[in-house]
Amino acid sequence: MLATCRAAVVTALADSPLRDPIALLKIAIEVTVFAVLIYIALRFLRETRGSGVVRGLGLLLLSGVVVFVILIRVLDLDRLALLFEAIAQSVVIGAVVVFHPEIRRAITHLGEAPIFGRFFRPDSKIAVQVLRAIERMSKERHGALIAIEREASLSEYASSGIPIDAEVNSYLLESIFFPKSALHDGGVVVRDDRILAASCLFPLSQNPEVDKRLGTRHRAALGLSEETDALVVVVSEETGKLSTAVGGKLNFDLTLTQLEAQLREILGIKAAA
Repeated sequence: MLATCRAAVVTALADSPLRDPIALLKIAIEVTVFAVLIYIALRFLRETRGSGVVRGLGLLLLSGVVVFVILIRVLDLDRLALLFEAIAQSVVIGAVVVFHPEIRRAITHLGEAPIFGRFFRPDSKIAVQVLRAIERMSKERHGALIAIEREASLSEYASSGIPIDAEVNSYLLESIFFPKSALHDGGVVVRDDRILAASCLFPLSQNPEVDKRLGTRHRAALGLSEETDALVVVVSEETGKLSTAVGGKLNFDLTLTQLEAQLREILGIKAAA
């Protein structure tokens, strides 16, 4: 009996693709590709956490594909396989249509990745223009709320305001937040060196541990940073002090130098030589 088992094991190992270096290399490549694809999908869903629709639909599609593939392979359902192949292309096209803002942001971020930094130096006007406007607004104690988009799309929040679609400019920002301006209430959404919209509504933080004395601007900044990965800058109307909100955390009473350093670090913008 022992000899029979040993012979079966030897035969199985002899027939195993693991004995063939080329087959082993193919398996390693396939596993690596699958791992990378899964990582990209999970990272994409994490970066779009500001949209529950995107996250929910993405998980639903992923789960559906897995279930269908398992059923087709295990039960050998030929007709279901034909149906799955027929609708697969339509699902992919539909996903591209639904996720097009996020896909655009992901491709843009890929071009700005550190690996390309030595070849392409970022040339963003956000830091310079926002800092100029904030410095003057802080001195005048003009309240401001500026959300700078990173990975997660802020289109949903921009659509709640008044479309601007203009290049980032310190004078334009000051005009928007001038106390007697019709747009000074609400926040501004900035994307890729452009002001998308003004007078936008941001979600207020519902965190029970937040100081009850926080004003609406700070609560809105914190709430948006809890739901997205945006960097939100706040100028207090009462004191003129500067604050930022990122990752669900508020940073109070920043100096202009500290704010500049944070902007450049989080947005990946190099300081001028």
